[in-house]
Amino acid sequence: MNQSFDMDAVEHFTVGAIGEPGSRLFLMQFQQGTVLATLKVEKQQVSALCSYLGELLADSPSPGHLPEDMALRTPLDIDWVAGALGASYDEVADRITFLIEEAGLSELESESIDTNASARCMVTREQAAAFAIHGTSLVESGRPPCPLCGHPLDPSGHACPRTNGHRPPSL
Repeated sequence: MNQSFDMDAVEHFTVGAIGEPGSRLFLMQFQQGTVLATLKVEKQQVSALCSYLGELLADSPSPGHLPEDMALRTPLDIDWVAGALGASYDEVADRITFLIEEAGLSELESESIDTNASARCMVTREQAAAFAIHGTSLVESGRPPCPLCGHPLDPSGHACPRTNGHRPPSL
């Protein structure tokens, strides 16, 4: 069974990507004390989470000074792959609580493992705002979308489904 995490006072919270656009590996990290958790996440998860955080933070008091150190910390040992992600604002604690569940295991793996791992971490509004800004920038730094279909443009060519494999329409 993979390690679960429960952190009430996260000191470092970030997202990063390794590799070239089109084949990047996205990682989410949170650290409290000497415990560093590194989870593999999908680009779409990062995008959706950053968008949600923006909406969530718009309805809360303005954050103070945002953390500037958004670099991934080493070692980059992936603990597990993130499945479901959730976030909520706790007004009493003035913290954003993240709940992350490990992605589902195959039937063969689940027979030998009782439960999937999970993570609960609480971050400040400032950490969440910095994460949202950094994550959005990271997602947008990838391949540009096709203006016709929205799928990422690949430098080696793009078979746009809107053109049925034919040349792009004349403008």
